[in-house]
Amino acid sequence: MPSYKPHIPRIVDPDGVDTSIEPRAMGLTTDETRAAMVKQTGGDPMVDFEGTSNPYIDYQSIDLLLSLQHPRSPGYDEMSFFVMGQVKELLFRGLHFELVNAQMQIRQDEVGNALQILHRADAFVGYIADSWDVLTTITSEGFNEFRDHLSTASGQLSFMYRHVEFVLGNKSRGLADAHRNVPHVWPAILEALESPSLYDDVIALLARRGMAIDDEALDRDWSEPYAPNPSVEAAWREIYETTTANDEIHRLGEALVSLDQQFSIYRWRHFTSVERIIGYKPGTGGSSGVGWLEHVTKHHFFPELWAIAN
Repeated sequence: MPSYKPHIPRIVDPDGVDTSIEPRAMGLTTDETRAAMVKQTGGDPMVDFEGTSNPYIDYQSIDLLLSLQHPRSPGYDEMSFFVMGQVKELLFRGLHFELVNAQMQIRQDEVGNALQILHRADAFVGYIADSWDVLTTITSEGFNEFRDHLSTASGQLSFMYRHVEFVLGNKSRGLADAHRNVPHVWPAILEALESPSLYDDVIALLARRGMAIDDEALDRDWSEPYAPNPSVEAAWREIYETTTANDEIHRLGEALVSLDQQFSIYRWRHFTSVERIIGYKPGTGGSSGVGWLEHVTKHHFFPELWAIAN
């Protein structure tokens, strides 16, 4: 990347930004009002609005959103790193929303709805993995220009990513505890840690559908990471051997495998990208860096589904 100090255009005057986290007041439109508006504008976009904002800005608080990029060094690559970090947090937010709703539908035995939702969740994870297309343009030299300014900030401290891992069953009390001093974040993290995961609810669904599932897989300490259970593996093996690919539980298993595979791709791209940029230097947050990332590339959320393929 260029070695000169970047110019960061000022696109928003912060003095005019409504910093409230509440949704801004907006009106409603209908097919009829939109058709009438086209007659008024002659088909051209509206350009005249009252007040000091417009509906597009207000709908997603765009001026606030675009006021939150604050690189801390003169390094050229930091803006890209900053923006992509925030983009990934938003994508993790969207992914978590889908996973929680898929879980709720499974609890209600609405497997068809869950399958639709998991299809979108799968797309989210693929999109998150593709974020490394941008991040890998950061060179070692470029990263070193701003790395010291990260202090001990690390992606392992992402509470949004932690929510994603927890709803998928990869629980860690230690990593949860990193947020215990943040009163506006900790209660939700603790609840996620101590609640059943999406896969726990899938296993409960298998039991409701007549599969012989051990009691210890149905009632356990939900704050512990999921460990493979022989009865769950036997249930999935029976499902795959006795049903067609059109069976909804069979399709659910395939959707989970696809999601898990996409996550493995994301983790692998994370590992190889960091390996390229920082090598085997320690991570900023106290981890061994690449060594830690390499370890987690081997994790599967749904181990029995991988076991029956062997």
